[in-house]
Amino acid sequence: MKARSLHEPPRPSGSRDPGPFRMLDYDLELQHHNLALRRACAIRASDQVLDIGCGTGQTTREAAQLATAGSVLGIDRSNEMIERAKQLSDEAGLHNVEYVCADAERYEPPRERFDVAISRFGTMFFADPVAAFSNLRSALRADGRLVMMVWQQRDRNEWATSIERALMPDGAGTTGSIAVPPAFSFGDPDAARRILDATGFATATFDEVHAPVFYGRDVEAAFDFVSGFSTVNEKLARLDANERARAVERLRDLLAEHRRADGVWFDSRAWIVSTRRK
Repeated sequence: MKARSLHEPPRPSGSRDPGPFRMLDYDLELQHHNLALRRACAIRASDQVLDIGCGTGQTTREAAQLATAGSVLGIDRSNEMIERAKQLSDEAGLHNVEYVCADAERYEPPRERFDVAISRFGTMFFADPVAAFSNLRSALRADGRLVMMVWQQRDRNEWATSIERALMPDGAGTTGSIAVPPAFSFGDPDAARRILDATGFATATFDEVHAPVFYGRDVEAAFDFVSGFSTVNEKLARLDANERARAVERLRDLLAEHRRADGVWFDSRAWIVSTRRK
């Protein structure tokens, strides 16, 4: 599901080092977003829930704790994350959770089984979104809900624009046409509604979540975290040694500028997209 841009969670395609500490760092990064999504999902005790791109299962476990008379199926393309999700669910004593290592774009979940499908930044990276959402729709019961969090447009997300500027080669301009990275593919509500409408979903609502992302308790922790983004590594690899050193210095300075008493934070804006199966 996540085929990665500048910053995406350590899910399927390995945008970051998938070690257990980085996977848990991702949950800390999105702590404010997670609260907003949990409220929007409004999981009921009897719900059957599908969690798309579940990663290490934070959203899956939280859904399971609410769906006490139901169950939750979490799917993710990373086997390491699925294994970690299983471990954490076992440690939490949850018995109404299952996990499947699969690509949600191709995986065929049980048809018309689920009352609600949820996702925290796990649906923007489909190579064929029409096929993917058609597949997910078939898993929902009549009038079943889809509630997902996606990033707004790139220029509304400080974490994306500021880090990218810090990594630009010396003298590079910022003008010109820039292709929309996959992370922001659902940032335009009109375009997203067209995809959902074409795949059998009702007109979606887009509720803004304006909240900061957390990158670490201090500059060094934040630098270690950001250095795990695959695109940060890719951009640095294109620079010669001198340019790379200057880019790293600019990145450290940027992180220092964003340090507060409680850590390093960057502004972000996301949508909570809510719709139903027609």
